[in-house]
Amino acid sequence: MMSGAAALLATGLPAEAAPLDPGQCWRFWRARFVQPDGRVVDDLQNATSHSEGQGYGLLLAQAHGDERTFRNIEEWTDHNLAIRQDNLMAWQWIPRRRDNIDDWHNATDGDLFRAWALLRAARDSGWWEYRDKAIAIARDISALCLAPDPRAPGELLLKPGAESRATPERVLFNPSYIMSRALRELGYAADDDRLIRAADHGETVLAELSRESVMPDWIDVTPGGFDAPQEHELRSSYDALRIPLYLSWSGRNGNPAVSHVLDRLESAGAPGKLAVSVDAAGGLRDLSDHAGYLAILALGRCGPLPEITTQDTAQSYYPATLQLLAHLANREQRHC
Repeated sequence: MMSGAAALLATGLPAEAAPLDPGQCWRFWRARFVQPDGRVVDDLQNATSHSEGQGYGLLLAQAHGDERTFRNIEEWTDHNLAIRQDNLMAWQWIPRRRDNIDDWHNATDGDLFRAWALLRAARDSGWWEYRDKAIAIARDISALCLAPDPRAPGELLLKPGAESRATPERVLFNPSYIMSRALRELGYAADDDRLIRAADHGETVLAELSRESVMPDWIDVTPGGFDAPQEHELRSSYDALRIPLYLSWSGRNGNPAVSHVLDRLESAGAPGKLAVSVDAAGGLRDLSDHAGYLAILALGRCGPLPEITTQDTAQSYYPATLQLLAHLANREQRHC
C-alpha cells in the first residue's frame, strides 16, 4: 500500500497538493542521498561524500529516531573517513575503485556535526555506546582546531581544519563553521571550557563581520582586523548562507550577522528569487528559488516555515539538506 505522499505523486497532482510530515521528509531525503551502506552522497558533485554530509546525515537520522540508518552512517564514516591518527575525519571520499581519499586533512564542521550527533544519540536517544566517541572527537577539536585570535590572543578562533593556516599574523576563518550550540553542548559534555569560549568568541566575530560589506565565506583574521583570505576568493556565497541557520538554531537570532546575511539573500531584485552568491562588492553572482534556501530566510526572519512538499524532494543534496535542518532547528530552538 502506497503512502499518502507516494499516492499523490502517482496521480500526477501538483506537488503543492502533497505536503509531507517530518517522517516523510526524512524518508524522501534518506532514499535520495543515503546509500544502503550509510554513505551520504552529494548528487551534484559526482556522488562524492564529505565529512560534512556524514555529520548532517547522522544528525538527521538521530533527530528522526532512525537508529538503523544512524548506525549505518556512523559505521561507514568510521571505516572510510576516520583514517587519521587522531579522532578527526578526512574531509572527502571520492567514489572510484581505489584510492578514494586524495586529501587526509579534516574539515572542522564535519567533525563538529558528527560529534554533536553522537552526543545527541547517547544523551537524547539512549544509544549510549556513542558517548565516548563524541567526547573523544570533541577533545580533538579543542586540541587541534582552535587558535588564538591575532587581535586578542586570549580569545580562541575555530579553525576550518587541524592543519589550516594559523599564525600570530594570520588565521584562516570560515564564519559558517560556527555552530555555537554544538560547540557549547560538546564543551559541557567534555568538561572543556575551550570549546565554550570558541563558541562565545565565534558569535562575537560574526557580529563584527556584520559590519563588513559582505559576510564572507572565508576571511583572514590579522592583528589589524579582517583581510581577504589568501587561499580563497573573497565573496559571500553558499557557505555563508548557513550562518542564520546555525545562529537561529543556537538561540542567537539577534546576532547582527543573521540580518546581514538575510538582507543579502533578499537583495536579488527578482520576485521569489534569492541572491545566494555575491562578490566582495555585493555584485550578484547566483540566484536561486530553492526551497531549502527560502527555509533559512523564513527561519531567520522568525516567520512560519513553508511546508515541505513532494516538489521540494527534487532539490539537490545541499538545499534539500538545509531545508530539513531548518525545520529541525525550527522545532528545537526559536527565540524570536
